[in-house]
Amino acid sequence: MDSAKTHEILQSPAFKKLVKTRWNTSLIFTFLMLFVYIGFLLIIAYNKDLLKIPMGDSLNLAIVVGLGIILFSWIITGAYVYWANNYYDSAVNEIKKEF
Repeated sequence: MDSAKTHEILQSPAFKKLVKTRWNTSLIFTFLMLFVYIGFLLIIAYNKDLLKIPMGDSLNLAIVVGLGIILFSWIITGAYVYWANNYYDSAVNEIKKEF
């Protein structure tokens, strides 16, 4: 691909919209994960007793919340993959067809 064609693609409104959408989507998922993880760290730092609440004979709230964080990360990863496969890839293919 020559530099003129590359420049044309980079300046196209469809490509700029795609980059902006991908960036915004990535930031949303990143901030969601940071919010959950940093929230957990803040609870550990300022209210350890809250996480000591028993949830059964050999289980406490900290383990349940930790597993919830892992599950949440899988869910948002799956949501991002779904978005990428169904929206981002189709937008990339449209731009490819255009050029």
